[in-house]
This record gives sequence, C-alpha cells and structure tokens, in this order.
Amino acid sequence: MTDRVAVVGAGQMGNGIAHVFAQYGFPVTMIDVSQDALDKGRSTIARNVERQVKKGTIAAEDQVKILARVDLSMDLEAAAESALVIEAASEDSGLKYRIFTDLDRIAKPDAILATNTSSISITEIARRTSRPDKVIGMHFMNPVPVMKLVEIIRGLATSDETTKRVMAIALQLEKTPVEVNDYPGFVSNRVLMPMINEAVYCLMEGVGAPEAIDQVMTLGMNHPMGPLALADLIGLDTCVAILEVLRDGLGDPKYRPCPLLRKYVAAGWLGRKTGRGFYTYSK
Repeated sequence: MTDRVAVVGAGQMGNGIAHVFAQYGFPVTMIDVSQDALDKGRSTIARNVERQVKKGTIAAEDQVKILARVDLSMDLEAAAESALVIEAASEDSGLKYRIFTDLDRIAKPDAILATNTSSISITEIARRTSRPDKVIGMHFMNPVPVMKLVEIIRGLATSDETTKRVMAIALQLEKTPVEVNDYPGFVSNRVLMPMINEAVYCLMEGVGAPEAIDQVMTLGMNHPMGPLALADLIGLDTCVAILEVLRDGLGDPKYRPCPLLRKYVAAGWLGRKTGRGFYTYSK
C-alpha cells in the first residue's frame, strides 16, 4: 500500500509520523488547526531528513522527494481521500472524540481511522464512529523516525482485517508492530508511567538530584535514558494526562500523579518543548 495517508496533528508525534510515511513512499497530508504548527512541523521534518542524509541512512537525492510528498492543510476535510488517517492530537479524550466524529463523516467508507493515543481507550474512541471495526490504535514511539516499535491496539470491535492491514503497513515502514489489547495505558505506558512517577517522588522527597536519579537508571539498569529526562522528552503535561487515565481507568490510586509533577505542569515547565522541565534546554 502506498495510498495517501492523512496525519491529524503537526506536533512532535504528528510530524514524526508524517516524516516516516513520506520516507517510505506514501503521499501524506499533515493537518493541523494552526498554520504556525504546520510550518514548524514541516521545518522539523526537513531538519530530520537532512540529519538522516548526513548520517547516511538515506540518499541525498531522496531528500527533496520525501519533502515533496508532504502536503499541509488546516482543513480536516483534506483527509477525505486518504486510505488511512492517523490522529496525533493532544492526549485529551474530548478532543479525540470530536476529531473521530468528524473523521467518520469525512473519510472514505473503507478508510481506516487510527489513533496515536498513548493511553485513551480505543473502544471509547471507536464508539464515536459508525465504523468501529475500522478504528485501531497505532502508538508510535518518540522520536518516530528512530524508534522501531509501533504498539498496535485493538478496540473491542476492531476487525481482524483492519489489524492485519495496519500490521502490514507498519512493516512497510520498517517498524516492528506489536499487538496488545485495549486496557488503560496499554503495555508501554502502564509499565513506564509508574516508573517516571516514582522517579519524581524520589526527587520531591530529596532521595536524589535529577542527574543522580537518571544515572542510577542508565548506568545501573542499562536504560538508554533516565526517567526524568524521558519525562521531559515526552512532555510533563502528557505524563500527567496518561497517569490520570491510568488512575481513572484502573481505579488504583497508585497511579495518581506526583504533586511535584503537577506543580511543574502548573508552572508551564513541560520539558523539552518549553525549554524547561526537570532539566533546562536551549531552544
């Protein structure tokens, strides 16, 4: 399949997903309500493609071709001709429900509607459409051009055919699709977020400085990145949102976000995207 793909959202995950599809020959429409977000998304793709050329992972002559495959639009109606639509908006259930209600009306009847949600129920999202059998989770990892895993999440009504097609598409992108079932946080964030949350508690309680906490996990547990640095990469607001989904969906208070994590979010210290989180970053 090299049919057109639409990606809803031009942020960190959206532009990464658009980049990978364009790299592997798919024409892509990247959609966002903000022209500024679209322009920044395209610039990010251009920088990352240039980095790939310098590293020798793609040929120099492919650089222009990849960028030419990415169209931009501020109108959700631009998803009308796509065989696959991937929603990569903010981790907000109400927003996702509204997008999928609109996409169900706009998209072709046989189009697959996928979500890059990292925690929200696929079954709940699918219920907002008339095609729950064609709704599925495609949870890409950040940074999308680098990370191999795609967590494939079946909702209660997702068909075998939809799952088979999406698994095959992930393989076309040279990703490793792993099928999991639809429970809060799926596998990735159900395991990851409590670790990040506990690392923040360690910081709040003075057990160690951010560098110390992260070094224990990188050097002692062989993690490629410490939990606090990873939280900054994900976005601290996203971490809070996922933890709240886990707490509410599983009914277990152990998933409640650490008060210090909430405080950072309240201060606007969201991590890399704002230049400050548990660490300070130059923009």
